[in-house]
Amino acid sequence: MILEIIGRPPEHLKEILGKLIKSIGDEKNIKIVSEKIGEAQEIKEQKDFYSDFAEIEVEVESLFNLLLLTFKYMPAHIDIISPENLEMTNHDGNSILNELARRLHGYDEVARVLQMQNAQMQQKMREAGFEIREENPEKVENSEGKKEKKVRKRKEK
Repeated sequence: MILEIIGRPPEHLKEILGKLIKSIGDEKNIKIVSEKIGEAQEIKEQKDFYSDFAEIEVEVESLFNLLLLTFKYMPAHIDIISPENLEMTNHDGNSILNELARRLHGYDEVARVLQMQNAQMQQKMREAGFEIREENPEKVENSEGKKEKKVRKRKEK
């Protein structure tokens, strides 16, 4: 499994990865077999931001434990080394699918709340005299060179 993080300063990334590895090792039904933390590299497109990774080999008791580990730590990559062929009971399949459905419902709820809050914020901005374009928004570069939605300034009264 590979964990990747982005941030600064580079020393902080190594510290965080170490804490994540320790946390994974403390998980029930998960054993760390090996671990390796890479060297932080500066991200070319993001000045003063660094990327680092940890490669961790783990043994898990079941596919369900691997799923929970994946949801909790969101690794960038997973390789199942062994067994070559996986067998699963109905109970394990049901547990995996129910956990997946539970998580997806949670994410859907968060997305709906954010959409509602965004609509409320846009309404308040309109009431304050700002014009917000929703269709084909005009894109402008911000101070970091990224394109973002342009919000027009307050209308003069």
